[in-house]
Parts: sequence; C-alpha cells; structure tokens
Amino acid sequence: MNELEQMYQEIILDAARERHGEGSLTDPAGESFQVNPTCGDQVTMQVNIEDGKIALAWDGHGCSISQASISIMAELVDGKTVEEFDLLYHTFRHMMDQQGGAISDEDADLLEDASAFQGVSKFPMRIKCALLGWMALRDATDQALE
Repeated sequence: MNELEQMYQEIILDAARERHGEGSLTDPAGESFQVNPTCGDQVTMQVNIEDGKIALAWDGHGCSISQASISIMAELVDGKTVEEFDLLYHTFRHMMDQQGGAISDEDADLLEDASAFQGVSKFPMRIKCALLGWMALRDATDQALE
C-alpha cells in the first residue's frame, strides 16, 4: 500500500469512529431510510432547510466505508446551501463512477476528505456502501424542498 492509500485508509477509519452529524432533528422536513441489501448497511437521514442552508442528522449502522462516508459527508454538507450540496453530490457520484480513475485537483479540493473514497471506487460492491448516505441525503433534501 502506498503512502497516499494509507493516508486515505486512516481518514476513512477515523471518520467511521467519529460519526459526525449523528443524532436526530426535531420535526425534520425530510427523512429518508436507505439500506444496502447486499451487505445490510442502513441509514436514516433527516434534513431541515433553514435560511436556505441544510441542517442534517443521521443514524445508522454498517461497514466502516458506509459509516465513514456518511460522517464525512455530514461534516462537509452541514450548513451548505442546497446548490452547494448538489455540486458536492454530483462530484462525489462522478468520482465513484470513475472506478478508481483519477479525479481532477479541483474535484479533490471540493470534496476535501471525501476524496479519500477514490480508492473505494475500484470495487463495485463497495461503491454502494460509499454512496448510501449521499443517496439518503439527496432523497431527504428533495422531500424537504417539496
């Protein structure tokens, strides 16, 4: 394992333990339950949009990849506008679709620690784990906007 892959692995393991954004919201405007039937990872994502900014909380369990992705996403997105989240969502999704291919420095900078999942995209069965929370937040945000 090269130095960059080792650093990414540490970021993922640390985020899985820290679980940023875990909890619940009082009277959320949007809520989404998502499960990965392949491995059993689960997340319930709650969202409010206050003054145009996203407030989120989540609860779930699963592998370190899903939990770390949710934790990093929560830290990255909380307090951002829906438009900012949309850009982050599409950039993360694009990275996952690259199947381990290089991403631009601009995308890596935008994604911050979420760029650590670039290596995960080499493994199709793990892509679903990394995307679980992102899909839940997309659904909950769409509900909150209705």
